Amino acid sequence: MKKFGIKYFNKIKCSNISKVIFFILSIMFIIHTSIFWDTNKNNELEKNVPHYTQSIQIPKKLEFAGEKVPVENFDVYESLDRELSINAFWHSQTILFIKKANRFFSIIEPILKKHNVPDDFKYMAVAESGLMNAVSPSGAKGYWQFLEPTAKEYGLEINNEIDERYNIEKSTEAACMFLNKSYEKYNNWTLAAASYNFGRKNLNKQIERQKSNNYYNLILGEETGRYVFRILAIKMILSNPHKYGFNINNKDLYPIIPTYKVTIDSSVTDFAKFAQDLSINYKILKIFNPWLRENFLTNKNKKTYEIIIPKKGYRTFKN
Repeated sequence: MKKFGIKYFNKIKCSNISKVIFFILSIMFIIHTSIFWDTNKNNELEKNVPHYTQSIQIPKKLEFAGEKVPVENFDVYESLDRELSINAFWHSQTILFIKKANRFFSIIEPILKKHNVPDDFKYMAVAESGLMNAVSPSGAKGYWQFLEPTAKEYGLEINNEIDERYNIEKSTEAACMFLNKSYEKYNNWTLAAASYNFGRKNLNKQIERQKSNNYYNLILGEETGRYVFRILAIKMILSNPHKYGFNINNKDLYPIIPTYKVTIDSSVTDFAKFAQDLSINYKILKIFNPWLRENFLTNKNKKTYEIIIPKKGYRTFKN
C-alpha cells in the first residue's frame, strides 16, 4: 500500500506539472501570435518605408569612367546585382566606407584630376583597401594595394625605414601613373581598372586568348571578374547612400582635418621627440605619416621628405 501510494502521488504530481507547462506554452503562443499580427498590421501601414530585405533595383543606364555598362546583358546584370547586394547589406563595412570617404576623397580627388584620371577611380581605392593601410596575403600594401616591385616601378620608396605605399598622396600619384599607362595601351578605362587588379601581362593574354577587348565579355577569374562590378557597386552606394538605406548625418562623417607640412632633409634620431617639439604625440605623428616605418630616419642621402602635421584643434570632433 505504501509503495502504491507513492506511485499514485507521483503520477498526480507529474500530471499537475504537465498542466502548468501546457498553460505557460499556451500563453507564449498567444503573445507571439499577437506580436506577429501587430507586425503585419504595422507593415501594411508603412508600405512607403524602405525595407532593407527587398531586392535592390539595378538602373537601366549606368556608366563607369564615362563608359557604358551593358546592364541589359543578363550576366552583367547578375554580376552587378551580386556586388550591390553584398555591399548594400554589409552595413558595418559600408557605413565605414561612407564615413571615411568624406576625409580621404578630399585628398584623392585633386590628384586624380591632376593626372586626368576619371573621378570614378576614387571608388577603386575603396574597393582595394577600404581606405585604410591594409596588407593583403600576397604582400600588397597601402591604400592602393601595391606589391613591392610595382610600387618601386612607379617611384615609391620602400626600405626598412620608409614605405611610401602607406603615403596616400604618393601612392595615389603612383596609381594614376599605372592607370594612365594602361589607358594608353587599351584606350579603355574599364580595362585599365581590370589591369590594375589582374596585371597587364595577364590581361593581354586573356584578350588574345578570348578574342575580345571588352571587359564585360571576358572571363578573368573570380577576383578580377568581380572587380569592376564591386567598384560600380561602391560608386552607386557612396554617391547616393540614402537610396540604399544608409542615412548618415553629416556630423557623423569623419571630418577633414586641417594639416600643414614640415620639410626635413636630414636624419631624425627620435620621432617621438620630433612630435613633442611640434606639440603632438608620436601616435598622432604616425596616424598622419604611416609611411614612416621606424621611430627614426637615417636619411644618409639627405633626401627631402614632407611630414604631415595636424593644425591646432585637430582633437576636436564636433557633434
